[in-house]
Amino acid sequence: MSVQNPLPTPILVHMAGALNVPLRGMASVIELLDEGGTVPFIARYRKEATGNLDEVQIRGIEEKLAYFRELEQRRAAVLASVEEQGKLTPELRARIEATLEKGELEDLYLPYKPKRRTKATIAREKGLEPLAIYLWQQAPGEMGLNDLAATFVSAEKGVASIDEALEGARHIVAEMISETADYRKGLRAMMHDEGVVVSRKSQDAVDEQEKFKMYYDYREPAAKIPSHRMLAIRRGESENVLYFTIELEPERPVMWLKSQILRETGDWTPQLELAIEDCWQRMLNSSIQTEVRLELKKRSDAEAIRVFKENLEICCCRRLPGRSAC
Repeated sequence: MSVQNPLPTPILVHMAGALNVPLRGMASVIELLDEGGTVPFIARYRKEATGNLDEVQIRGIEEKLAYFRELEQRRAAVLASVEEQGKLTPELRARIEATLEKGELEDLYLPYKPKRRTKATIAREKGLEPLAIYLWQQAPGEMGLNDLAATFVSAEKGVASIDEALEGARHIVAEMISETADYRKGLRAMMHDEGVVVSRKSQDAVDEQEKFKMYYDYREPAAKIPSHRMLAIRRGESENVLYFTIELEPERPVMWLKSQILRETGDWTPQLELAIEDCWQRMLNSSIQTEVRLELKKRSDAEAIRVFKENLEICCCRRLPGRSAC
């Protein structure tokens, strides 16, 4: 069996630290896995090579190996795409090469992905990007905002008024905010740490045996919800009985974004505030919710598998002759 491309040394060191296993033993496990060895086989018959790593540790290595190989493959594709566009700066390359998270990699790539036609795209086609840059830079120019916006009014380009010019500029700013990796990372952490899973009964839903009754109007912090309750809510959603959202205090993400973006007060400030509010409500809220929902799904699935495995091992051990427990 052919051996796959090796992972970079910094990632191997990170994996060993995250899993709390010796680097040499982990490297041996990876080699054995690449040669076609199964986790039970390696745990039972290759103890000398692995330094007596048990099946749980080896399975953890297998999972991390798959994750980081996928990450490396995606990283290479992202670097090639951005470089092909002529936009790969040394700073961006360094950030892309340094990240150890798939989500962060996608956040960094977001501004360079091929885009569908958006409100911001249309505004750029109307020549409004310089006006958006003026808002974003928050520095006084030679003329005030209204006078500057008036220079972008053009019947030929479809900008009928100063208000339309400012609205288009805000759409561009909103997209810039939504594509900033650091803002997305901060909001994702906020929604995970402070968000509340809220489930409700779907309108006209049929739940004859009332299996999901306790979740008809249910709230629990996303960071603390146990896997069995998260699985039950998801199952209720898949059966069209429930729907759930992850809610934050309405002003919390908007105020955080303003604290990150607003630097100097000027005639641009009200426009930036409107762009921030629009960005959260129209773009980031649903997108970040989707990402956190996926994270909660992975967490609850992993916990369910762990509990099932432990119960299965206890059951099997109790059935062994002369053994009441392992």
